[in-house]
Amino acid sequence: MTEVATGWRVVIPARAASTRLPNKALANLAGRPMVVRVAEQARASGAVHVCVATDSTDIAEAVQHHGFEAELTRTDHPSGTDRLAEVCQRHGWPDDDIIVNVQGDEPLIEPQLIAAVAQCLQRHPDAAAATAACPISDYDTLVDPAAVKVVCDAQARALYFSRAPIPWARDHLAEHPHTLPPNLPARLHIGIYAYRAGFLRSFPLLPRGRLEAIESLEQLRLLEHGHTIVVHDSPWPPARGVDTPEDLERVRAVFQQRE
Repeated sequence: MTEVATGWRVVIPARAASTRLPNKALANLAGRPMVVRVAEQARASGAVHVCVATDSTDIAEAVQHHGFEAELTRTDHPSGTDRLAEVCQRHGWPDDDIIVNVQGDEPLIEPQLIAAVAQCLQRHPDAAAATAACPISDYDTLVDPAAVKVVCDAQARALYFSRAPIPWARDHLAEHPHTLPPNLPARLHIGIYAYRAGFLRSFPLLPRGRLEAIESLEQLRLLEHGHTIVVHDSPWPPARGVDTPEDLERVRAVFQQRE
């Protein structure tokens, strides 16, 4: 594998097991498996290298059949980040290479978002990782524990991620319950990450943090161990991924219309 001096790599973790939608990576979207649709979006981002990291020979064969690279990984990884770390370790990519983790169930992810997160990390040589967030525009999202919030410092570095409603506008909400105050800097976290290869190799060695366990948010492990995460501010939320049969039908309709 040749070294990459500029640009970024995209690695797409895709496992066969899925509680709510088994084998969804191979779900047919207008003639191509979902994970291949994700790889197409990753390639359109300008990435210099795209591969799918999977524990399934069926997924690997489908990916290769459509002209993309696939890496078979162990079946016991606790997270997609650990799966990326195995691939990174195997290839010995240079420490400064940027690896973007794009989930295998997001076939509608915008290539521009992938590029923006990678470039955000490129602009911050002191950071171990980059991610993205977008404005929260309604009260229900602010208080929804399934919607992860992030607050940042003045240099767009993440201070904290939480399922709780942060920041909490105490005075406004005391007077006007269930409404968002104007200009509240509340941001919804978008689950895409870019890592430097040197950090990614060390990630599996980091002990699970106390806050990570409490909130059930893997990204808090980085903050608890003193690593910097920079946050790209996207003006709008991305299209939802595929978690349920209803999501799958919604996305199928989009691709059928495109075709």
